[in-house]
Amino acid sequence: MFVITGATGNVGSELVRILAAAGEQVTAVSRRAPEGAALPRGVRHHPADLAEPQSLRPALAGARALFLLVAGEDPQAVLGLAAEAGVRRVVLLSSQGVGTRPEQYGHPAAFEEAVRRSGLEWTVLRSGGLDSNAFAWAESIRTHRTAAAPFGDVGLPTVDPADVAEVAAAVLRDAGHAGRTYDLTGPASVTPRERAAAIAGAIGEPVRFVEQSPEEARAQMLTFMPEPAVDGTLSILGAPVAAEVAVSPAVERILGRAPRPFAAWAHRTAPAFR
Repeated sequence: MFVITGATGNVGSELVRILAAAGEQVTAVSRRAPEGAALPRGVRHHPADLAEPQSLRPALAGARALFLLVAGEDPQAVLGLAAEAGVRRVVLLSSQGVGTRPEQYGHPAAFEEAVRRSGLEWTVLRSGGLDSNAFAWAESIRTHRTAAAPFGDVGLPTVDPADVAEVAAAVLRDAGHAGRTYDLTGPASVTPRERAAAIAGAIGEPVRFVEQSPEEARAQMLTFMPEPAVDGTLSILGAPVAAEVAVSPAVERILGRAPRPFAAWAHRTAPAFR
């Protein structure tokens, strides 16, 4: 049985779907039950909060693998509960910034260290920026056909959350990935201006790109992100280092196909922007 934390998120919900479709027994963990569409048939939902590790205990009974988000402050407690329950393998969804900017990504770095010291088989997935971050534009595109972002012409190889989920499913089921850390990116760098244009193409309507100043973007991001995360994100968006603009081969090596381009994600999610 597989326990998937963050099961209602962009990566977790797709991971649950993939594993269920493959006939695996899955327990989906999130703070609240999924809204709208029901979970895939046969998937059990368990309400829990990683900020309260003991709330996860019932979900872990009988599990053989755990997909873990960077959430809460006590990864050792979560991993200890997993070991007690007989979990053999843990896959952590971390951030590429741990490798490129460790001084700004101490929180996920602590989770990585805890996973490596857990005594379990482990794999770390360091995701680059997700294509689904563009959902932040959904309301402004629907209502005003505008998309605002800083650093409009700085490109990064953002990754489709469905690709991250497929990789996670593969490494959860295959012990051959134990002890490895993978950077996950899309197939090419895409600028914010180009992402807005791709969404315009997907919905068949023009979308005006509005370039924000870094100060404007920071003020907006502080309304929903902690300050260290905002500062780290803006650093990457505005002045990425070579490793952050490089396209990783990991998705293709693991899945046997190239990662999906941003335009494919935009077409798949176009109803959210119409």
